[in-house]
Amino acid sequence: MIREFIHYYKPYKKTFFLDMLASLLVAVSDLFYPIITRSMINDFIPNQKLRLLITWGVALLLIYLVKMALNYFIQYYGHIVGVGMQADMRRDVFRHLQKLPFSFYDENKTGTIMSRIINDLMDVSELAHHGPEGLLLAAAMLVGSCIYLCTINPLLTLIIYAFLPFLVWFAMKKRVKMSNAFTETRVKVAEVNATLENSISGIRVSKAFTTGEYEVEKFQRNNNEFRTARGKAYKAMAEFHSGTTFITDLLNAVVLVSGGLFTYYGIINFGDLAAFFLSINLFLSPIRILISFIEQYQSGMTGFRRFHELIHAQPEQEDPTALTVTPQQMQGGIRFDHVSFTYGEQGKEGEDIQILHDINLDIRPGRTVALVGPSGGGKTTLCHLVPRFYEISEGAISIDGIDIRRMSRESLRHNIGIVQQDVFLFTGTIRENIAYGNLDASQQEIELAAKRANIHDYVMTLPDGYDTYIGERGVKLSGGQKQRISIARVFLKNPRILILDEATSALDNATEILIQNALDELCKGRTTLIVAHRLSTIKNADEIIVLTAEGIQERGSHSQLMAIDGIYKELYDSQFRHLNN
Repeated sequence: MIREFIHYYKPYKKTFFLDMLASLLVAVSDLFYPIITRSMINDFIPNQKLRLLITWGVALLLIYLVKMALNYFIQYYGHIVGVGMQADMRRDVFRHLQKLPFSFYDENKTGTIMSRIINDLMDVSELAHHGPEGLLLAAAMLVGSCIYLCTINPLLTLIIYAFLPFLVWFAMKKRVKMSNAFTETRVKVAEVNATLENSISGIRVSKAFTTGEYEVEKFQRNNNEFRTARGKAYKAMAEFHSGTTFITDLLNAVVLVSGGLFTYYGIINFGDLAAFFLSINLFLSPIRILISFIEQYQSGMTGFRRFHELIHAQPEQEDPTALTVTPQQMQGGIRFDHVSFTYGEQGKEGEDIQILHDINLDIRPGRTVALVGPSGGGKTTLCHLVPRFYEISEGAISIDGIDIRRMSRESLRHNIGIVQQDVFLFTGTIRENIAYGNLDASQQEIELAAKRANIHDYVMTLPDGYDTYIGERGVKLSGGQKQRISIARVFLKNPRILILDEATSALDNATEILIQNALDELCKGRTTLIVAHRLSTIKNADEIIVLTAEGIQERGSHSQLMAIDGIYKELYDSQFRHLNN
């Protein structure tokens, strides 16, 4: 994992090495003050060497000016490196998210994923900048201070460096506790984000049902859990800081007493003792840096560990020899050959949930097949298997005689258009959402698609036309308008295979008629799978499949199924009896 972290330095290696060089020069410049101070106390002042005193005073000023410039470089360009690495990690994980299967999103909350991409990587950038810089600075200052302090008095230097193993032991002892505390904090803040995202997305529902207080209580539960977890993290940090501070304070006391005794017995003169007291900060400063680094390392690496878990989640597997099938090559014939699908969650009795079993279905190119039946029969799941949103458990699905597992997912999905009941529109304009069907489409092509979807005339009544901002998820549009925009983008995509998943079930009758006309236009010349709730919309389908939890129960045209007096006729009669009443 460390190697993977270091890999992200590669694009910024030049700036990174300059940052390290600047840090090293800062460490070296800090050595000059005690050296010059010792010379002034022992030589320049007693011997009245005014010229040397002024010369070295000016030299010290110049050194500090250079140090100021170096610190500016470190603070600015060092952080630029960290932010750049953070952005690269965020880019890579977002790109990886595009490759993850539907099952991943079924099992992970949106807010939790967002927290891993945003919150967890914030401390990673700080570690990327301050971590190596701090280690180099601390190492340089420890070595430099050791050498210089030994020139003053080796025995006194040995006494203070004897405390170093105790600091290391204490830091390592508390490291695991801090790591666990930081990890738990990140888990809890992810839960807070997930609850927040879910509550804001459903704000209209909570207002409609006047459940605002319930949402507040639900959020507060997660918020309190985060507060508790953060409290544990701060407790671990408090133990770490108080312990390390005590050791460094004890070190100061030991140096003070030891130095006094050494001076009393004539082992060291007063000037050297003064220089030693000033130089002790050269030892304590890197110790403080190391203490800060350990805390920063735990915070940053727990974030990177969660990033590592996410970016190594198993993506959709692609056969390297997969075929690319163009729309011109595809006819659109679909065959289900003994297809079974078992969902990978645990059922109530500890077994996987089987949704489909031994489905056999042959759809010729250009034909329209409707799937009807009770909820839970697997109609939508069957449709999701065609574009490989989920992988079948047994059997095979082929298009034009080619197993879909031999096709690249990109070319397979490029040839399939989907219109769903729950339309998702992206935040942006009408133009951007229609153009999602073909990002290279011209304005003329966008308008033609909108006309075929019966939405163009409405768009032209808006002040900004196709540049009208529709709000988050198209909140400024009605259900029918959103549905027609989704149909327009499928027109623009121009796929060979069309899947309509209860596309009109949530609409009123007048809007349904308008959209049904657009859908009829859309279906022309395409192989179409329709999941239907309103049976009146599929009476003219070439074949109707009645699908239940036991599999395909009935199949045939509307008139054939009505004649056999089975499940379909019962569904049809009950629906129209309800409408008539």
